[in-house]
Amino acid sequence: MKILFVTLLALPMLMLAGCGQKTAKDAEKPGEQQAQLPDEFTSEKQMPSVLEESLSPEEKSAVLKEIMPAGSESDSTPEEKFLQLKKDAEAGDPKAQTGLGVMYYTGEAISKDASGKILSNDPATAAAWFHRAAEQGYADAQFNLGLLYANGEGVPKDSVKAFGLFQKAAEQGNVDAQNNVGVMYYSGEGVPRDEAKAKEWFKKAAAQGNADAQANLDAMK
Repeated sequence: MKILFVTLLALPMLMLAGCGQKTAKDAEKPGEQQAQLPDEFTSEKQMPSVLEESLSPEEKSAVLKEIMPAGSESDSTPEEKFLQLKKDAEAGDPKAQTGLGVMYYTGEAISKDASGKILSNDPATAAAWFHRAAEQGYADAQFNLGLLYANGEGVPKDSVKAFGLFQKAAEQGNVDAQNNVGVMYYSGEGVPRDEAKAKEWFKKAAAQGNADAQANLDAMK
């Protein structure tokens, strides 16, 4: 039977209205090294040269509309929204930190490697932002960071850490994390195998309408 694992990043709303209230930035622990986070961003009317060279004008226009949807005339520009989101993230807002992490993961925020080459996406920087929000107990960030550890993207692959993060998010009601906790209990990945606990978590997720969890329950019958 096939047990389904949720592998899509949680995509919190990136509207800045949801990021207005800030929490105090956690003090750095002695001896703890903070990840270095780049400042690059996708500006409103500029595209990375690697895309400029490979796309026709019509294709570039379509890509820009998809990545940076146009708003009303009174809306902030995409660059302004990014900078505000980054400001809120640096101030310690976990929702903004998670949103910024998603932008780096998907490539909406542009990064460069040490040689200056533009990266199509930056899971290492995404992981650093998710980590900051996850440390504050933000469920979406815990889920996203768990996915990166499960897949070894931006961080070393570590099923135990992935399970721990999924469990923290699941206990807060994150439905996709609940399903993934069930999957890991069922497969014995990152945690001792336990079908009863797997079914328990699948039921919790299915009760919230998660189709994958319901399919997993049906597969266990």
